[in-house]
Amino acid sequence: MTEILKTEGLSRYFGAVTAAENINVTITEGEIVGVIGANGAGKTTFINMVTGYLPPSEGTISFNGRPIKGLGPRKLMREGLARSFQIPQLFLELSVLDNLAMALAAAENQHLQMLRPVRTPERMAAGSEILEQMGISRYRNEMVTAMPQGARKLLDIAIAMLGNPRMLLLDEPTSGVSLEEKYGLMDIVMEAVTKRGLTVLFVEHDMDIVERYVTRVLAFASGVVIADGPVDHVLDDPKVQELVTGKRLHKHTAEGGARHES
Repeated sequence: MTEILKTEGLSRYFGAVTAAENINVTITEGEIVGVIGANGAGKTTFINMVTGYLPPSEGTISFNGRPIKGLGPRKLMREGLARSFQIPQLFLELSVLDNLAMALAAAENQHLQMLRPVRTPERMAAGSEILEQMGISRYRNEMVTAMPQGARKLLDIAIAMLGNPRMLLLDEPTSGVSLEEKYGLMDIVMEAVTKRGLTVLFVEHDMDIVERYVTRVLAFASGVVIADGPVDHVLDDPKVQELVTGKRLHKHTAEGGARHES
């Protein structure tokens, strides 16, 4: 498998506080990887360093075989590394299509100018296409403030995918979404990323979502990776259960198989 993201000795210190230390992770192309950990475990610090929002104190980051340490978020987006946010980063006073047009202009490295239209036919077509793919086309002409939380999450993820990235990092995609909506939202997202052949790394607190949608898990605690591997292997790890998830219950079905529940 082709290596797409690699960190070596990645650390971040805030004075005497260690937020992340000696993180050595390799992600290969096409993987869907979940990142878990209690609040303050270091997972968001890790994502922020990888996506250029926070400079590492030590260590290296490579993307597509090239060093990217020190590059800002916009440059990384143009390199093919995009992200969404736990709280969607949207222009609330603009329509859905205008949010997409603004994002496309940024992805194209175009400086916004008063005399240069943002709503070009090409951008409107690209925006409409991804809205259809994400199942939120009915909101295209609505203000963002009129959208429910789940739809805003999908819009934020759609914006992250506009620049045709190779890798997508999602920060708690189901946070703030109702129990009834979360699986439908993730089904849409996973179908879209699979269709585009994206590698995905996402932070998630909901272990049901982790078990259902990823094949590999990175577990963080106290700023370090305490486990990295297949879902069942990591979630059954005693240290992960102690520091992150709690004990899993193994319920046997009538047919004699086993079903895992968090």
